Amino acid sequence: MVNYKVTVFNGSPINAVTTNDVFIKLVGTDGEIEPNKLNAPISFTRTQVAWPVSIGKLILIKLVKKKPIVLPEVDWFPAKVEVESPDGETYIFPIYRWITDSVEQNFREGTALRVFEDSHPDGRVSREQELNQREKDYCWDVYIEGIPHIMEATDVDSLPSEVRFSCTKTILFNFTASAALTELNLKGIADSKDNWTDINDVNRVFSNKDTKISKYVEEHWKEDAFFGYQYLNGVNPMLIRRCTALPENFPVTDEMLFPDGQSSLADEMKNGNIFLLDYNRFDGLKANIVHGKQQYLMAPLVLLQKTPDDKLMPIAIQLRQTPAEDNPIFLPTDSEYDWLMAKMVVRSADFSEHELNVHLLRTHLLAEVYAVSLLRNVPMVHPLYKLLVPHTRYTLQINFLARDLLISESGLFNKYAASGGEALFTILQRSMSSITYKSLCMPDDIAERGMEDVPNYYYRDDGLKLWVIIQRFVEGVLSFYYKSDDEVQQDSELQDWFSDIFKHGFLSKESTGIPQRLSSVTELVKFVTMVLFTCSAQHSAVNDGQFDYGGWMPNSPFSLQLAPPTTKGTTSEATMLKTLPDIGTSAQGMAALWILSKPPFDFVPLGQFPEEHFTEEIPCQLIKDFQGELEVLSADIIARNIGLDISYTYMDPAQMENSVSI
Repeated sequence: MVNYKVTVFNGSPINAVTTNDVFIKLVGTDGEIEPNKLNAPISFTRTQVAWPVSIGKLILIKLVKKKPIVLPEVDWFPAKVEVESPDGETYIFPIYRWITDSVEQNFREGTALRVFEDSHPDGRVSREQELNQREKDYCWDVYIEGIPHIMEATDVDSLPSEVRFSCTKTILFNFTASAALTELNLKGIADSKDNWTDINDVNRVFSNKDTKISKYVEEHWKEDAFFGYQYLNGVNPMLIRRCTALPENFPVTDEMLFPDGQSSLADEMKNGNIFLLDYNRFDGLKANIVHGKQQYLMAPLVLLQKTPDDKLMPIAIQLRQTPAEDNPIFLPTDSEYDWLMAKMVVRSADFSEHELNVHLLRTHLLAEVYAVSLLRNVPMVHPLYKLLVPHTRYTLQINFLARDLLISESGLFNKYAASGGEALFTILQRSMSSITYKSLCMPDDIAERGMEDVPNYYYRDDGLKLWVIIQRFVEGVLSFYYKSDDEVQQDSELQDWFSDIFKHGFLSKESTGIPQRLSSVTELVKFVTMVLFTCSAQHSAVNDGQFDYGGWMPNSPFSLQLAPPTTKGTTSEATMLKTLPDIGTSAQGMAALWILSKPPFDFVPLGQFPEEHFTEEIPCQLIKDFQGELEVLSADIIARNIGLDISYTYMDPAQMENSVSI
């Protein structure tokens, strides 16, 4: 007789332990061992399995949980199983998923295998069975035509248990949301349709939830330098681009900008000092109706100029796309409230541009595509699954909640935002045309927008360093498994994953620049780097500062109650207050931004992998190297921030989530 020593480790959820009976079967290259019952309760347990002869190299284990007749079904979340064979070799079987029924489950030994090298019949059958089941569990659905497809789900409970929030996260997420709305109700402002009569009253909505940056915003939101700064390091650092030729529909003249004749727009553009913001995707849209009142959403054009002291200052604002007498170009030399109102209209447009395009579409919806395609097409034993699955954590549930609570017919956007109603999906569809492969790859995007050498652009500085670190990690891992371009081309699971993304994420549009097939290791590394960067760094950059920059509502109005001025000299403080969203709308929007910006209690920072999917020595060492590089970058960012009036932390690896989970 020979002995196999089996050790079972439970996962981290507080309800991971089961009191049901659990049986294990070992399968090796030379046979298999009949099921053996594990010691109960299954928390941390060791079992010795005796068998007449060795069954060779272990291929997989089979687990089945059986409910005793007199006891209820109790779910189980095992983390991994370790088996020490008679010859002293230890095999690790990663699991990290819920077992909720009495169906036998197969789990492969932890060494990563691509489909063309998985030669054992039992292994290949297990692989096929897993993918067949995943195709049933993760089905594509069309939410609306013209945007990335989503996972089919009728409610949260219909999501597979392995992708749902933990019990604790669910409780605390609901508590956070309820606490915010309860506070508003107690103050009697949640449903108020009254207008603001004093701008200083805005800070009373969530006076106890201010952040250091939100207080800075309250003090500086009127300043031109801060207006420009936000397009570099605020929540939407993606729109600004260097202007080399003035748009034909933006008839700014030298007389407007340089009345003393000391410079010219042509010279300033030639010197690289002029930048453009163009919100043309909002042109011609009918804004939403909030509390029975028509709202307004403009499509402004903005010119900014870099000054000799490296500040970015707005120098001209046109609030509609088509030049006309009733569409004046506002200038810093105009009256205080003409200029402030123009900037406020721009900031309101930026709120919708940020939330719907930069945040929802480019991170949340694309991250869902990457996750669903991975889960449908790539088995757990595949190296790509092991590399990317940590970056899918909670994404499917948070996206279901976003659709249900934010952009559904009864969601927050349709109730309170100017870009809700019939405009919402048009904006998303138009935004799809701006998605290109280059715009998703940070080095390419920065170069295409001409932003390589703009000073004080911390989003770029930190992000490019982070991109290089992520790329080096991804290249190390994938190059360990893929030694040639031919191996990439012949990996059918890898190609199916990529094909699904092209079809369901980018709607098969060649104009995006996304290749239709992966043909080389270099292409694979770049695409996987983009996926990992999008699901972690890019989402952090456009998510985590929402309350910082929107907690003082006048800096990012969710809606406008009055049409912007059509002539100069007609605005005042009273006009501005009537234009801002009413008290209830402001409060609801600020509450949502606070909830969406609040770090989750079970935060997992980039580079930390509580679930150990890789078992080979080299990938495990690459993970340690990755973590070390991230720690160095984090320390550099902290040191840099000491000398800044406004710290930029959204690209700090230690403060960014590993996945799109909030």
